Amino acid sequence: MSSEHKKTDVILIGAGVMSATLGALLKELAPDWNIKVFEKLAGAGEESSNEWNNAGTGHAALCELNYTSEKPDGSVDISKAVKINEQFQLSRQFWSYLVQHKLIRRPQDFIMPIPHMSWVEGEKNVAFLNKRFKALSQNPLFQGMEYSEDPRKLKEWVPLMMEGRTSQEPVAATRITSGTDVNFGALTRLLFDHLQSRKVEVHYRHAIKDIKRTGDGLWKVKVHNLSSGQTESHSAKFVFIGAGGGSLSLLQKTGIPESRHIGGFPVSGLFLACDNPEVVERHHAKVYGKAKLGAPPMSVPHLDTRYINNKKALLFGPFAGFSPKFLKTGSNLDLIGSVKPNNLFTMLAAGAKEMALTRYLIQQLMLSCEQRMNELREFIPNAKSGDWKVVVAGQRVQVIKDTPDGRGTLQFGTEVVSAADGSVAALLGASPGASTAVHVMLEVLSKCFPQHIKSWEPKIREMIPSYGIPLASRPELLKDIMASVNQTLGLGEEEPQKQANFR
Repeated sequence: MSSEHKKTDVILIGAGVMSATLGALLKELAPDWNIKVFEKLAGAGEESSNEWNNAGTGHAALCELNYTSEKPDGSVDISKAVKINEQFQLSRQFWSYLVQHKLIRRPQDFIMPIPHMSWVEGEKNVAFLNKRFKALSQNPLFQGMEYSEDPRKLKEWVPLMMEGRTSQEPVAATRITSGTDVNFGALTRLLFDHLQSRKVEVHYRHAIKDIKRTGDGLWKVKVHNLSSGQTESHSAKFVFIGAGGGSLSLLQKTGIPESRHIGGFPVSGLFLACDNPEVVERHHAKVYGKAKLGAPPMSVPHLDTRYINNKKALLFGPFAGFSPKFLKTGSNLDLIGSVKPNNLFTMLAAGAKEMALTRYLIQQLMLSCEQRMNELREFIPNAKSGDWKVVVAGQRVQVIKDTPDGRGTLQFGTEVVSAADGSVAALLGASPGASTAVHVMLEVLSKCFPQHIKSWEPKIREMIPSYGIPLASRPELLKDIMASVNQTLGLGEEEPQKQANFR
């Protein structure tokens, strides 16, 4: 093949939900652009996006207590919760657009309605949850949330969790029925089926070996074809690195200044899974608790109803593990290989600052099966060991970077790192991750294609009606959009409003 044939407009690295989302957006905004995708594994959505490698929660801050913090004066700061909810609304709207235009089908294959609940024990935590509920209830994004300390009401909501509970500690919960369970693996596969139907070249079993800038301003991507053993070169005007835990090392290969002073720390996860129908049918919710004192935000325990392969299951966790790999299919040399002269002191500073995280990981690694079951029994008092098995979830790489708060600060979010000229961008980080994929990819478009974004805005607003509009301040617009999206995605019975109402 000649070098001319290997040139393209856009290269997406990694066949996960982020690349799938960016590809789907670009195919609507710039349908004539040529796009190539390279994925090391044999199929789409096999790593971080895979349904067994994440919690499947449509993160909208409906139940995640770590998105609301208590201020020194005792009030509850809901700003982060509002921000994440707004971001998830963008994803819902884009998915609805794709379904409505028959670009992807059968939304029930990737999204299902499920109540989201927060659960606490102890007087101090109950008081906090009550204040959180009152603060969130004043915001239109959280309308419909209920609060209860009444054991009878809690037994209606979560009978499996209340049965056999003997502790005299007060308990409380919030519940909202507009939550969702999202199969991001299925969604990713549907999106890639759509992209391939639009003539996007998707190359599986192709590993990226190098990414270099060429003299003419293009990016040359060196690719190893794992099936044929041949090495290929492809060039593009724009490269997006959406390789999950593998993004950091690929970003470092670009050599852009923005890649310096950034490191990563891998954390693996374990869940307890139950598929005993008698147990599974007695719980219908995603229930998030509060992280134990001294534990990092990533350790929030939750008991989740999941829909995987059209079958209902329960998962509890996560329990943290450690592996030096940045991907489940990665190398044991990933961590040490990511340490470079430009991020060495960043990594050392993080190691000195994050002793609590180190202790937590050691404690988690030493847990026996029975000790994990005992943690589950704090949620389900009568849980039987024979009904539950350990499932190894995905690898996450927590970003470490120098910030105004100090050198080597551990980041607990999702962020985009891009070159100054916007010609290359990489996604790093973990939760809320896939739930906010559309928001994150709109950020990529804004950063990397500023010359096009103005002309793209009408189409973006057609796909995502609330683009650029804070829904929290527009309750009527929120109501109309929610009704339409719920109808299209099969999440509610409300009648959709006309598109004109979205303007």
